[in-house]
Amino acid sequence: MDLLIRKFRLRLLAWLHRSRRGRISFIKHFSYKDIKRATDGFHRIVYSNSHGAAYKAKFQDGGVALVKEIRVLNQEKEVFYREVQLLGRLHHRHLLALRGFSNGRKRLLVFDSIENGSLKEHLNDPLRTPLNWRTRLQIAVGVVAALEYLFLFNDPPIYHVSISSSNIMLDENFNAKLSDIGLITSVGDDVSMPHTSCSKDCMGQECGNIIYQLGILILELITGQSSEKGSADLIQWIQESRFRSSMHNMIDPDLGNTYDSRELRSLLAIAKLCIGSGDKPSFSVVQIFRYFQKKVDLPQ
Repeated sequence: MDLLIRKFRLRLLAWLHRSRRGRISFIKHFSYKDIKRATDGFHRIVYSNSHGAAYKAKFQDGGVALVKEIRVLNQEKEVFYREVQLLGRLHHRHLLALRGFSNGRKRLLVFDSIENGSLKEHLNDPLRTPLNWRTRLQIAVGVVAALEYLFLFNDPPIYHVSISSSNIMLDENFNAKLSDIGLITSVGDDVSMPHTSCSKDCMGQECGNIIYQLGILILELITGQSSEKGSADLIQWIQESRFRSSMHNMIDPDLGNTYDSRELRSLLAIAKLCIGSGDKPSFSVVQIFRYFQKKVDLPQ
């Protein structure tokens, strides 16, 4: 019996030693070859920026996923592994769940399926069925709920988030899923990541950009206009003193008369507040979520 216990201890210590050197537990490792085949040679691009790209993947077993390429320079392998482990612990209905990773020729993260693609596709593609008002409201609430979870209910409480219609994915029920999330994972030093960092209460200068992005997203949902093409016009409109008198002219024609005027005014108030908040907002994402709860009939 003592011999069996000693063998078990040796195996346990060996496993712990490997784990500390960078092995990742409970997260699937994908081969670079399988991911390359699933993304059609990395040609099925969902969105791309200077820090990386995201691809739609269709695996041989029929599974569909979002694959993100990580292009962080000078990031050691163990730092990448810690990033993967922390992302794997995030669980929220409005976050795209991490399924696995690859650390071959490219550093790749494999996330859950994206049955209905990105929000941008649904707002800009005339061949898709337009999103109705309740769905758009549900998307806005979902994004804010995810931000509240990230900033308030996680440890470590510092996150890097990017919000745009391109990287908000929609599942089979059109629930919003944030897909562009990173973390500060090194001990004592910040890992260079392509997003804006946030404190736990998300009220400092670091969060001004995230709140600004949220305001732009809400305007996109209301107007159906792409922030990439017409953001300057949208911002100018929302900042005008008499924007309320012209708001019905700016609403996405695809909505018709199906929207709730009271909810519309509440969303516009939030968008105006977010866009005009500047680098040092006097309110937090948590307060925005509470405002939603009071002013908007939240979808079940």
